Amino acid sequence: MAQAVSSKVTQLLANWRQGNGEALNALIPLVYDELRRLAHNHLNRERLGHTLQSTALVNEAYLRLVRQDPEINSRTHFFAVSSHLMRQILVDYARRHRSAKRGDGLEKVTLTDVAAFLPGKNDIDLLALDEALEELARLDPQQTRVVELRFFGGLSIEETAEIMSISPATVKRDWATARAWLHRELSRTGQEQTG
Repeated sequence: MAQAVSSKVTQLLANWRQGNGEALNALIPLVYDELRRLAHNHLNRERLGHTLQSTALVNEAYLRLVRQDPEINSRTHFFAVSSHLMRQILVDYARRHRSAKRGDGLEKVTLTDVAAFLPGKNDIDLLALDEALEELARLDPQQTRVVELRFFGGLSIEETAEIMSISPATVKRDWATARAWLHRELSRTGQEQTG
């Protein structure tokens, strides 16, 4: 059953890439539950009282997907792009929120797994984390995708390996390396002093 759905997802992505706009509309119901789970995991790491809901985050990601050039070529790539879009939506939201406050403090993300980056901290500046992830993406796009799926998407090592079509050992290695790199970057930029 899962293989049949995966094959259908791959076919719909190919159709969308070839210019069939209806293929994306047919794809969304097949992947909606997984997209909601990604959105839920992203939002679980947000500050308390955040006004976005999972459904709104999925809908906004869908709208951004529709506006993109459909160069998504696999189920793995689709979920990586979706997770990245969700992160960008939340970063844009944080920027607007900070701007609305006229700079009265930075937007913080409350993280349930913050020890992965800064042990002992209860929150991380979402904008600083986004900047660090953008730099990491320039250095190692695969490590960035692992972070997006594991940290923001809440996926396990095995789920991340399956989606990315790499071994669990590679995911573990990339996860450990990316965490160490992000810890260093966030510490270097003064993140530890802002917590």
